Amino acid sequence: MVISMSATTVLAANANPKNPTEKPAVPAKTENKLNDEQVNRLKSRVKEIRDMDKSEMSSSEKLALRKEVKEIKQTVKREGGYIYVGGATVVLLIILLIILI
Repeated sequence: MVISMSATTVLAANANPKNPTEKPAVPAKTENKLNDEQVNRLKSRVKEIRDMDKSEMSSSEKLALRKEVKEIKQTVKREGGYIYVGGATVVLLIILLIILI
């Protein structure tokens, strides 16, 4: 059983890459954290967009605003540094705390 489990990992390796100069992708480690001033500026821009009167705008202008808000949210999410914890994780943590205490 051990041999059959290890054979799949050996056979899965690509011994002959298509390009001999091909290197595995390594993500660059960069610290692009937003400071508080930048986050506040982005939040104020989102509030400004939401408070606009969009009734007289064309559909292309509304689409541009939606894209801008989406990009701002992605930027804050990517570089803002907050942690998302799902419901199942919270339940699991509570159960572990009950068991350990």
